[in-house]
Amino acid sequence: MSVYRNTIWFLNGIHQYTRKGYEAASKDFKPQDLDVSVVGRSFMVTGANSGIGKAAAMAIAKKGGTVHMVCRNKDKAEHARADIVSESENTEVYVHILDMSETRKVWEFAETFQQQYPSLNVLINNAGCMAHKREVNAEGLEKNFATNTMGVYILTQTLIPLLQKSRDPRVITVSSGGMLVQRLSADDLQSEKDNFDGVMVYAQNKRQQVVLTQQWAKANPVIHFSVMHPGWVDTPAVSTSMPQFHHMMGERLRSAEQGADTVAWLALSRAAARTQSGQFFQDRKSVPAHLPLAWTHSSAQEIESFMTQLETLAKAAQSPRDPEMMSSLSPSTTPSD
Repeated sequence: MSVYRNTIWFLNGIHQYTRKGYEAASKDFKPQDLDVSVVGRSFMVTGANSGIGKAAAMAIAKKGGTVHMVCRNKDKAEHARADIVSESENTEVYVHILDMSETRKVWEFAETFQQQYPSLNVLINNAGCMAHKREVNAEGLEKNFATNTMGVYILTQTLIPLLQKSRDPRVITVSSGGMLVQRLSADDLQSEKDNFDGVMVYAQNKRQQVVLTQQWAKANPVIHFSVMHPGWVDTPAVSTSMPQFHHMMGERLRSAEQGADTVAWLALSRAAARTQSGQFFQDRKSVPAHLPLAWTHSSAQEIESFMTQLETLAKAAQSPRDPEMMSSLSPSTTPSD
């Protein structure tokens, strides 16, 4: 089954996820969708110092939005901010320093943010991690899972009350088409049972993001939730974490701006707000979150187990517990040797 999934995914990718795929899809785009002004609306973008995050932040700033850049590296973030302000001529761009893999600090940041700011219209969960060697954070959580899943979960959950009282609230999560080759593994969220493969762990995290988005949409009807695949994009993260793939694809990779197009569309356009909440998007269209006949759907019990584990881990991150206590909360959260 994994061979089937990978083969179908790659064949789809060659046709749809590349630069040519974007150019073909963009022929059906409606330019007026992004003919908007969002002056007075606030947007938070994680991982906004480069790649898709920076391109999305730039697109929002050009439309007059207030941008909160959440970045790990202060120097890179300040340089990116200077570029965005210079090109957009919008000074309402602010830098916040946060490592999304540091679980408790994500919660502390979100708590502080909602105390300091009266509203947040749009949250864009873009920051990601693909570590090829198993590492754990201060709470004993595997680093990819901590960044891609727990960080997204805690940041979003904590900011939901602020989003709910803001006008036209939206949450957009940048996933990956790689999640199509993965079925939610609710009994092994931190990839401890098999040999550690950073690419597949990343894909599993991205499947987790899709399931999260669907569950959030059901639980929070006031907020519009969406998750998207940017295509295969030429970013610093891809060149660093997947050098062979980056070299093989070369000029066929999309630009960061092309990868960020659907993020901007989901964040800015009225058309996106009219779509059903909880859907998976690619090139401004809702697309299936599963490959045909790939057996990647989850049962209600698996989804419930997944959500319960996240809630338990999130509560632990908010308490002054010993890291060993947090890592022992469930069988899937114990770090391997």
